[in-house]
Amino acid sequence: MLDIKITKTTTPKTKAPDDQLGFGKVFSDHMFIIDYNEGQGWHDARIVPYGPLPMDPSAVVFHYAQECFEGLKAYRTAEDKIQLFRPDCNAKRMQNTQERLCLPVIPEDIFVDAVKALVEVEKDFVPHLDGSSLYIRPFTIATTAQLGVHAAHDAQFIIICSPSGAYYAAGLAPIKIYVEDTYTRAAPGGTGFIKCGGNYAASLLAGEIAEKRGYSQVLWLDGLEQKYVEEVGAMNIFFKIDGKVYTAYANDTDGTVLPGVTRRSVIELLEEWGYDVVIGKLAIETIMQASKEGKLEEVFGTGTAAVISPVKQLDYKTDVAYINDGEIGPLTQKIYDTMTGIQWGRLPDTKGWIVPVC
Repeated sequence: MLDIKITKTTTPKTKAPDDQLGFGKVFSDHMFIIDYNEGQGWHDARIVPYGPLPMDPSAVVFHYAQECFEGLKAYRTAEDKIQLFRPDCNAKRMQNTQERLCLPVIPEDIFVDAVKALVEVEKDFVPHLDGSSLYIRPFTIATTAQLGVHAAHDAQFIIICSPSGAYYAAGLAPIKIYVEDTYTRAAPGGTGFIKCGGNYAASLLAGEIAEKRGYSQVLWLDGLEQKYVEEVGAMNIFFKIDGKVYTAYANDTDGTVLPGVTRRSVIELLEEWGYDVVIGKLAIETIMQASKEGKLEEVFGTGTAAVISPVKQLDYKTDVAYINDGEIGPLTQKIYDTMTGIQWGRLPDTKGWIVPVC
């Protein structure tokens, strides 16, 4: 068990009402920090009051973007228990990311123990309102003070928490998506399969353009041919075409698509329910043609924040695909109900996905 020194705040925050939280806008009282130094390894694990981080201006995180992050949630059940959803998957994905970015690798047990310890300290910040949760943001930053493009020798692994309301304030409403065919998110051999800030920074311009045109998200195509669908916004995406469910290939150690924890869980559920899940390349032209033939039945995104995001419309160049008359599809609804049911403890966990905290 990780030995963590805990220093409680002397100025606790006034908690915002659960129905006024939004997403990622308010933060809890404390944060977890553990340091890494070459030759010493990970050391000095602590939970301290939430606040600014003292950083040398030459720290390589500022200059060469050696950083990465994860996202998961803590849920309060009807029995007033607090639980996590598959934190081991987040820990393993962060390890893959750290290896790709030449960052020190945080052991899985330290990652999970730290998350559990911080959530237990911050248990009063886990909202009670249905659909709300405590969003948990672990991240790693390179702290070596040097200029020069070299892997860092020092780092910090930090966790902060943000009590967040239901992602869909107005309910599970299907969205419009713009298919981006100019900018690209990732290329083979790059960092598309990991969670680093640079991936998201590079996506902002296309997202801004799409939003100004009235779209909620951008659907990214592959970086080589601009032909095959990959991700949508910060989510993985699925297409139900003529009874089969398609999604892009995502590898834990290479590739261009993030291997989402929600994505992985959805695939497991679909296969358990008897669906033929096709994982691989799917051309945008195939999707648009399926729409014309009446075979494009449902489209939905998957991710930690939204869990499931139904899609009602895809716009690609001058072509438009309308999905299920603008309504959420029956399979999409079933997946959402099942995933959130397990996460909030309304349905039994038959797969060992839930990790109790307190």
